Amino acid sequence: MANGGGVNREGDLVLIYYQDRPTLYARIEAIEPDIKKDWYQVTLLVLTIPAQIITWILREEYIQGGSFTMGGQPVRLEKVSPAIQERKPEEGPTGLVLKQKQKPAKVIPFKNNPKESEKI
Repeated sequence: MANGGGVNREGDLVLIYYQDRPTLYARIEAIEPDIKKDWYQVTLLVLTIPAQIITWILREEYIQGGSFTMGGQPVRLEKVSPAIQERKPEEGPTGLVLKQKQKPAKVIPFKNNPKESEKI
């Protein structure tokens, strides 16, 4: 199996290879048992313009990246790993380590001091 990121599940982004070439991106919307034993109805949101919803009936091994054929043409799903790695709690949105505690900033009021306004 040529699955780049582990087990495919609902919500995962996959790259669909058709004739051994990357062709489409899709998100797995649902994986439900089919009437046939050991087969599943896999609903995919194909990320095209406009987006399309398709349902394929696949075995577990095909969902997880094994090759299969459609109309005699080789097809496979490959999980797309997230580009953003999970951050540690002490890291900020940019991945920089945040300072633990800073001393409070000085508060500057917007109102003028009445004594100072008389000097003007």
